[in-house]
Amino acid sequence: MVPAAQSLKDKRQVVRSMKERLRERVHASVAEVEYQDLWQRAAIGFAIVASDGGHVRELLQSARNIVESYVQAQLLDWQETLQ
Repeated sequence: MVPAAQSLKDKRQVVRSMKERLRERVHASVAEVEYQDLWQRAAIGFAIVASDGGHVRELLQSARNIVESYVQAQLLDWQETLQ
């Protein structure tokens, strides 16, 4: 959720910044996957590939820390699927 956004432009600025930070720091593949036309809501999906599950868990925790550090956004839900 992006409660401070007053327009799609405001929201996209926050989402773009978050996606770039996830790409740079966690080396994840990242996309906005839902709510593209709502200005105070976003759903971000990302994928991480690593050779062992422990490393994937570390990267997922790093990604979550990045998302939670954004004061402009509020995390409402977090789902993980390890395969």
